[in-house]
Amino acid sequence: MDSQIGAEAPGTQPAPDQSPTGPGAAARALATQARTFRTGISDALTAPEVRRKAARRAFDVVRDDIGRQQLAEIPLARLKETTQGRLRLAAIGKAGYRTVGQAAAAGQLRLQQIPGVGPQTAAQVIAAARQLEAAMIHSVRVRLDPDARTAAQAQLLGALSAYGAAELAVSPLRDDLSETAASLDAILADASRASSHLRLFFARRRKREAARDALAQLGTLMGAPAMSGSRDRLASALSVIGQPVPGANEIWKDYESRAAAYNGLLIEIGELSPDIDAGQGFVPGDLAQRVREHPLDLSLLDISLRGYQAFGAKFALTQRKAILGDEMGLGKTIEALAAMCHLRVEGHRHFLVIAPASVLVNWAHEIERHSQLRAYRLHGPDKARNLHAWARSGGVAVTTYDALRSLAVPAGVDIALLVVDEAHYAKNPAAARTKAVVHWVSRTGRVLFLTGTPMENRVEEFRTLVGHLRPELAARIGAIDGLLGPVGFRKAVAAVYLRRNQSDVLAELPPRIETEDWVTLSGPALAAYREAVAAGNFMAMRRAAYATDSAKLTRLTEIAGEAAANGRKVVVFSYFLDVIRATVAALGDLALGPLTGSLPPAARQALVDEFTASPGPAVLVSQIQAGGVGLNIQAASVVILTEPQWKPTTEEQAIARCHRMGQVRPVDVHRLLAEDSVDQRMLEVLAVKASLFDEYVRRSELKEHSPDAVDISDLGAVQEAATQAEAERRIVEMERKRLGLNTERPKEPEAADL
Repeated sequence: MDSQIGAEAPGTQPAPDQSPTGPGAAARALATQARTFRTGISDALTAPEVRRKAARRAFDVVRDDIGRQQLAEIPLARLKETTQGRLRLAAIGKAGYRTVGQAAAAGQLRLQQIPGVGPQTAAQVIAAARQLEAAMIHSVRVRLDPDARTAAQAQLLGALSAYGAAELAVSPLRDDLSETAASLDAILADASRASSHLRLFFARRRKREAARDALAQLGTLMGAPAMSGSRDRLASALSVIGQPVPGANEIWKDYESRAAAYNGLLIEIGELSPDIDAGQGFVPGDLAQRVREHPLDLSLLDISLRGYQAFGAKFALTQRKAILGDEMGLGKTIEALAAMCHLRVEGHRHFLVIAPASVLVNWAHEIERHSQLRAYRLHGPDKARNLHAWARSGGVAVTTYDALRSLAVPAGVDIALLVVDEAHYAKNPAAARTKAVVHWVSRTGRVLFLTGTPMENRVEEFRTLVGHLRPELAARIGAIDGLLGPVGFRKAVAAVYLRRNQSDVLAELPPRIETEDWVTLSGPALAAYREAVAAGNFMAMRRAAYATDSAKLTRLTEIAGEAAANGRKVVVFSYFLDVIRATVAALGDLALGPLTGSLPPAARQALVDEFTASPGPAVLVSQIQAGGVGLNIQAASVVILTEPQWKPTTEEQAIARCHRMGQVRPVDVHRLLAEDSVDQRMLEVLAVKASLFDEYVRRSELKEHSPDAVDISDLGAVQEAATQAEAERRIVEMERKRLGLNTERPKEPEAADL
């Protein structure tokens, strides 16, 4: 078919002014060509829907398999819950049926053959099992697992690939092809009659005239210059649609490289889109409508927003003074930045962010990385100069709670949006930083408080924060509101508070959300770092950020504390024992471990089991070499890497302990990084080699069996530094030069504190 559409034999393509006007070979060839073209259009237009239905059938197979597997793990006694305890299951249990899945697979006839089990009981058991199975299958979330690589999941991936390819090929052509098809349908039947002597002979006069007119129109249509391009595009689309589905290995490899595209198709096919009300924070319908209708110009934002993030930015703009309480990892920073970008397009120029010192650097990085706005740090030795530049040029000024108290904005600066990050820092009305925040809130027309801490269990604290923004609303918030449950609480305070949990809005496969948490070295940590650089001690440089009064340690405890407030468990990985000891001390009762190389394998697993069984929040602190390989830690959904590693495989294997089959929550990965330090230099070196590392570690036997075998020094033939030691030496030299220290040959780096 494709060859007939794409090219015709010489002489079968009449020019527009040479259309056949009566029966004959040319007319028959024209009609045949047009019918073939019309069939190709039909094949193309129907292909996406045909492929979509096939993908849905493959999805149902995978979903039903998962449902049956889960059913096989449910104790038989649970069936009593579906009949208020009336089912008598003792005899069936004695016969060896332990789970609902086993009983369902046996069927009614086999069950009623068991002594003491009658037809009525057997029928009730099967009916209850089928009811539970239907409910379970309906609630199953299909999660593709490239490690398991089941045949059913590979078939689903192939069907998704075929559907995506067909939709991508046909979508740009759909309107034109539909219009052409309608034109052909209107004349093709009559034109076909005119191409036949016999059919034309027996037709009435009026039909003969109509047939000849249709044949002329068909010749004009098929001979038009634009039609040649349409046939070529159709042939190309049909060629794509006709491509065979890749084999299992190829399809899994493609999935790993394009997981986001496949997951998007999976959401569409499986109808897994997050609940609209949940994505809108369960705010009342009239308010949700106003928020949705608010414009949002993202032309200055350099990152795509998810639907719930766009709603959050619009909520901030619509309500003017509000609290955005999205759970950690959902992108509150991006939502606030989106609101700023919209206001900047409208002509507003100045924005102010107040944040804890531990996230000040991170805010500046996010602004510069994800938007076309300029960030100015109103903190530290450059505060005055940056303040003047911000006032003159506009942009986003970022300052700390402490620096806010002495901040004096030049006359004429109108702050379009004040963002207060970690707003629960301002919960104590008597505190100086709270008073400073209240002062700035009172003089700013738009204010957005950000906090990832759930507020329904902190009604007094919440009332204080609302009182800063909208005192008239705070007076109406009572203790009873906190007893309404999360959804009820959000509805009760919807005018000022928007919160979405990860489970509300991330309904697709659990993503891995990676965050670089940048801090600035200062005080004892900076002094320790300079001393390590001067001594040429590379390992001490990597650990210096955890000296007394450490910004990294402060940020680590903040992340762990917020995760604990949300009922989530955390794993902290570090290469260094002294960093691990400092982390355990800082976390106090939250910490479990440490899990180190000195523990035998059985003791390591016992510690992981204790962590998994812990009913409340907990933080497992582990050496990355000991806990990063061979253990399953799916109980944790937050991973903190205290410093960058030379081997990307080391980090990937550590993260994979949590982000793997069985993980039911999105995994937040936080990389703690010190600005202008060895961390930044290491990342620069590793970035050059990222593609080479990918080549070695993407689903290879080397990765599966010996992750430590891939080393920075393995790639020496294509990198500036031939070995890891050489890379370390060069980093030391660069840091000595940057800090203005003497340039004597540094000492050999110490071994890690193992």
